[in-house]
Amino acid sequence: MNSEVTFVSLGLAEPILRAIGEAGYTHPTPIQAQAIPQVLAGGDLLAAAQTGTGKTAGFTLPLLHILSQTHAHPHPPGRPRCLILTPTRELAAQVEESVQTYGKHLPLNSLVMFGGVNINPQISALKKRVDILVATPGRLLDHVGQRTLDLSGVEILVLDEADRMLDMGFIRDIRKVLALLPKKRQNLLFSATFSDEIRELAHGLLHNPGTVEVAPRNTTAERVDQAVYMVGQKHKRELLAHLIKEKQWFQALVFTRTKHGANKLAEYLSKHDIPAAAIHGNKSQAARTRALSQFKDGSLPVLVATDIAARGLDIDQLPQVVNFELPNVPEDYVHRIGRTGRAGAAGNAISLVDSEEAKLLTAIERLIKRRIDRVVAEDFVPSAGAEAAHDADHQREPLPRRGGGRAGQGRPSERPANGGRNAGTGKPGGRAPQRPRGEADGNRAPAQPQRREVDGNRMSPSRPEVDGNRGAQQRRPEADGNRRPAASHAPQGRDRRPAPRAALFSAKPGDGNR
Repeated sequence: MNSEVTFVSLGLAEPILRAIGEAGYTHPTPIQAQAIPQVLAGGDLLAAAQTGTGKTAGFTLPLLHILSQTHAHPHPPGRPRCLILTPTRELAAQVEESVQTYGKHLPLNSLVMFGGVNINPQISALKKRVDILVATPGRLLDHVGQRTLDLSGVEILVLDEADRMLDMGFIRDIRKVLALLPKKRQNLLFSATFSDEIRELAHGLLHNPGTVEVAPRNTTAERVDQAVYMVGQKHKRELLAHLIKEKQWFQALVFTRTKHGANKLAEYLSKHDIPAAAIHGNKSQAARTRALSQFKDGSLPVLVATDIAARGLDIDQLPQVVNFELPNVPEDYVHRIGRTGRAGAAGNAISLVDSEEAKLLTAIERLIKRRIDRVVAEDFVPSAGAEAAHDADHQREPLPRRGGGRAGQGRPSERPANGGRNAGTGKPGGRAPQRPRGEADGNRAPAQPQRREVDGNRMSPSRPEVDGNRGAQQRRPEADGNRRPAASHAPQGRDRRPAPRAALFSAKPGDGNR
């Protein structure tokens, strides 16, 4: 990248430049340097870059500039000027946080809405002026159905992580939303890849778009060191605990395929003096937010996550990613390890692979066009009782249903043990509690014979929900979905400091492990 390109040279408004400076950034990343001028020019844009390159700031910065330069008067309540659609709650919260960070010196108001939380605070917020609305498709359509939201004034539409929205079956909901928008608008489509499906969607949505692609399809971050430990499934938990202690990992994000597997692994680590918590679709939003906050501040050294829950996680300088189980979809490996080595930082990614996962490993290596180094834990000696303990847990683990989350086969269950009474919004001073709505993590609840009231909305039980959003249709019968992670919103050039080292083996187990 040309070192002479700065945010000042891109022509952004002074209040935005001031906010960028206060956040510690000076130079844009390649995706930002190429995308921002095209968005400021007012045309449609199709942009792709590998995860961790700052796609979110690539659209939030220019849209803040455009909206601040053209004020709409009068501005009716509940009639946003910009709509940003995201596939998951965590990503929606992250994008809205980015909007607030860079727009804090502008007279613009933003709102984030997603399912799994009480709809009433969102209805109250829509009675005021909203310039920028960040939403997941299902909850957005809930508001449209209750006539609490008017989309006729949208000037800019952004589809963030469009590839994941297609994978999660949101195409029908996206089409419904498009039908509600004014025909004259600016459209921005951001994606981790330019798949054939994305190009097809872009062809019907964008008009003479500019194109930005700063990395080859399915490339892995250059500064991420990758390694594979070949180990039997029965010894994986013990090896992981050994590696965490021996290598003194103070911040490790661990991926599992299923929600049940995430719970059992977090419980195992906690019992072995390694504080850990699990996040997935059956956790309330409050529990997910609490665990993520503790993980980010270094007080929780290990976060065990399913792919869908990890979508949108942006942890500054995350040093370690672990694939406890390989994903069923090779592309998801790229996005998993993209959680580390972000914005030019170094990172490490290891995978624990047993013989039954050999074909998955081969598919991943074929995709990334390189062989991942095999390493051995020389001083690791499995205990005699490891296999018996694994077998006991395995007997209790429910078999994943095939085709989980397909339309017309009932709402997936996402009710935590407490009935969701602690659900929040993922932001400080969260909204009113409410039972979270379903997320397609591969475990379905039986189809409901009657319509039920959720948050005051009459919902059809025949339409499953993904991350609290309606209308998701899984293409692949995957346990827990194996989701791809989201792009970082942080511009490059920040003065980064190492994360605080947690008191690894003395703290009590974190919340969410029970």
